[in-house]
Amino acid sequence: MNTLIRRVALAVLLTATVADVAHAQALTDLTSLYVGYTTRKNQLKPQGELKARLDTIELALAAATRTSQTEEIRRLLAKGNVVLAGRAWTDSLDFVTSLRLRSEQQIIDPRRSYVLRVEQVYTPTLRPAHALSARVTLRKRPVGTGAAMQLGDVVKDFPVVAGNGAPTVTAPLSMPLDLRGVPDGNYVFYADVTDSAGAFARPALAVIVRDGIEEHAKALEIAAAGAPAALRGDLLYAVDRMRNVNRGQLQLGTFDTDREFASADSVLAAVKANKDPYAGKTGDIKRHYVLDGANEVMPYRVYVPSNYTPSKAMPLIVVLHGLGATEDSFFDGYGRALPRLAEANGYIVVAPLGYRVDGFYGSGVGISAQDAAAKKKSDYSEADVLQSLGLVRKSYTIDEHRIYLVGHSMGAIGTWYLAAKYPAMWAGLGVFSGQSNPANADKMKSIPEFVVHGDADATVNVNGSRTMITALKGAGADVLYTEVPGGSHVSVVEPNLAAMFEFFAAHKKQSP
Repeated sequence: MNTLIRRVALAVLLTATVADVAHAQALTDLTSLYVGYTTRKNQLKPQGELKARLDTIELALAAATRTSQTEEIRRLLAKGNVVLAGRAWTDSLDFVTSLRLRSEQQIIDPRRSYVLRVEQVYTPTLRPAHALSARVTLRKRPVGTGAAMQLGDVVKDFPVVAGNGAPTVTAPLSMPLDLRGVPDGNYVFYADVTDSAGAFARPALAVIVRDGIEEHAKALEIAAAGAPAALRGDLLYAVDRMRNVNRGQLQLGTFDTDREFASADSVLAAVKANKDPYAGKTGDIKRHYVLDGANEVMPYRVYVPSNYTPSKAMPLIVVLHGLGATEDSFFDGYGRALPRLAEANGYIVVAPLGYRVDGFYGSGVGISAQDAAAKKKSDYSEADVLQSLGLVRKSYTIDEHRIYLVGHSMGAIGTWYLAAKYPAMWAGLGVFSGQSNPANADKMKSIPEFVVHGDADATVNVNGSRTMITALKGAGADVLYTEVPGGSHVSVVEPNLAAMFEFFAAHKKQSP
């Protein structure tokens, strides 16, 4: 396995299923694709001829990675996943896998003109001899998953559109569609792409249709301009996120359109009544703010215990999610144990997004020195953590002796990175299924650490934590390490959260 794949495999987690790339407007980042492939390979443990075939693919991946051939990396990872599934990789399948549906809108106002495109995300070996045509069908979302999945009912058929040749990365097959009369709903476009020899492929794109949503968005933007600064992010988040989904910068699956626009409307109603909708509120709270520099609205989730009062300082836990997950991960996942334990033990919790689901909180994992866009994303990811922390410290009375940092997988990487960079900030760490540079151990030796890893982790090898524990103990750090026999990448988190709270209760900083 080439060096980059090995490094990423050790470093990253898919705590949430990454959206099916065949239904996505935004392309899944390469790191997530690497990790998905490597995790499946580690679970399968291929031998013999299968292993030899994968080794050949990985040698080509190494060469493509060294020369930053993004298209070829995507093609080879798709090929590796097909081979892992026990299927033959043919020229026809190579072509089919290259195709995607994309558009300028994935959240659609049917009153507006709409163009769907068949594009290629990489250049396949096969070049069709004849021009392609596509027939588009709009269906309700499918029912079930995997082999049991059934296509949804047809909502609308569209006329066949013929192209002048095969769609390419630079010359897509464009299809103007009339969506007037389509009722509000969550749908999927399917394009049956054919040539004279028959069907080639059926790429798909999940969409949301909401009549008048552009006018709704404009009204919120106007209202936000005159609202209190502290509430502008809460008013603008739905609009900002919709724009970024439509631009292909964010996955549709991370955004609940109806819920977020309704939330913005409730904030607007409070603003019109000259009220702060968050004043004195406890429990599970979703907030938003404009990230400095990025000029983009970021979500963060806060849990405030029911017995909170501004007159008494409470400890704070900052939690960092894994790759592919969001700020909701530690609230809705892991058996919802974290907010329950926070309530029982009297802790405020804040969960930032980290700018993107693959931001790595500034740690720079897998980033080439020449990749300015990835470096920018990494920097914003770190800034989002710090600015979310600052907002919570400003809004609530926090015990400055007891601010803790917790993360799982990618979040664990971020936890060890931010601990080494800002060691004076944290009273303790909770690190689950992680890995870091042992050279940083001396920088965080003053911080007590609670570390957990499963020895059957197929995504981040347990040696990632073992190596760090050896380095931390060698530096004199106070570390409690639990290695779970047979523990997988995710299963080790929930059963050990209560013990983490016990560990934090016994450790606080002597000076804030």
